Amino acid sequence: MGDSPALNDPASQPRPCVICARPADPAFRPFCSKRCANVDLQRWLTGGYVIPGDADDDPGTPDEER
Repeated sequence: MGDSPALNDPASQPRPCVICARPADPAFRPFCSKRCANVDLQRWLTGGYVIPGDADDDPGTPDEER
């Protein structure tokens, strides 16, 4: 009679909000509230999250003729 495997599984444990580190609310997962979800959305919309890369990697610019 041991502990249930689900209780020992780290993936089943609640994770903190990715913005403020409070316990995440299942209704707003992975955030704790609508406010933190909106903070994250605002960061995406204003370019707060950027993946660095070369300007040559932009698929929207035509290739130079060779």
